[in-house]
Amino acid sequence: METIPTKKIKVRKKRKVDPEIGVALSWKTIKSQKQLIFMSVPLLIYLIVFNYIPIWGWLMAFQNYRPNLSFSQQDWVGLQQFKFLFQDDTFMLVLRNTLAMSFINLVLGFATAIVLALLLNEIKVRFFKSAVQTISYLPHFLSWIIAAGIVSTSLSVDDGIVNTLLMKLHLIHSPIMWLSEGKYFWGIVGAANVWKEVGWNTIIYLAAITSIDPSLYEAASIDGARRFQKMRYVTLPGIKATFIILLIMNVGHILDAGFEIQYLLGNGLIVDWSQTIDIFVLKYGISMGNYSLATAAGIFKTVVSVALILIANSIAKRLGEERLI
Repeated sequence: METIPTKKIKVRKKRKVDPEIGVALSWKTIKSQKQLIFMSVPLLIYLIVFNYIPIWGWLMAFQNYRPNLSFSQQDWVGLQQFKFLFQDDTFMLVLRNTLAMSFINLVLGFATAIVLALLLNEIKVRFFKSAVQTISYLPHFLSWIIAAGIVSTSLSVDDGIVNTLLMKLHLIHSPIMWLSEGKYFWGIVGAANVWKEVGWNTIIYLAAITSIDPSLYEAASIDGARRFQKMRYVTLPGIKATFIILLIMNVGHILDAGFEIQYLLGNGLIVDWSQTIDIFVLKYGISMGNYSLATAAGIFKTVVSVALILIANSIAKRLGEERLI
């Protein structure tokens, strides 16, 4: 039998890079991008001054801080503030409210933004599409003071449009005091966030949809796919990576349920449902002068947020999805 000649496969050895050459290449890269580096210097200074230098204030969480004493005269108490924080029933109630409202905002925010992006993508009349998109994201530019005023007026007992409309439709027999009963508050906050931010959140999904290869839609049409089938099998997988990245980023804000709308719409009747960690920090830090306890609550919020981002990023990596880091 004849033997078939085989080619010898040459294995290339990795060349060791001289450290001096590596340093020279690095300096060459820096020189070629010096304009970008100079442009980033003001941003770097801003981050250091406003984001990193104030971190020294975290030391107050380990002290019984008194404003009339110097830093060296403060009484160090270790983890006493954190122990008191987690033993306080009020903080546990605040933590419950924050997690509940954050979860509602997260689910409603993603669901409504994706649905609106899918619907806008299917509109072929450009003028109507632009008009709907413009109207939907205009509330984003309103301050929460104005937005809260609109929400409060709409839910008014006397002449609020919500009570009036529900009574006209015979869904209720008498006006409901929406802002006086705690069981409605979380839903009101979620609906208000959707109304204010859904149009703005849709923009990034519309940008992701435009990057999908049009030939995929043509192939789906040839295979007999209808409009909703194209959404399911082409559009949604096309924006999956964008969704994962945004989800990881928003998971880090799970303890950031908001401050303005809860503070503006909240009152003494629903205080057990409206207080968030930010309001708790304001109450203890400014109103009661307990700066150490307020700082401990802020540290807890920051540490949990960073940990959640790392966990979500790790889970996405293990599942083979897009990740942030």
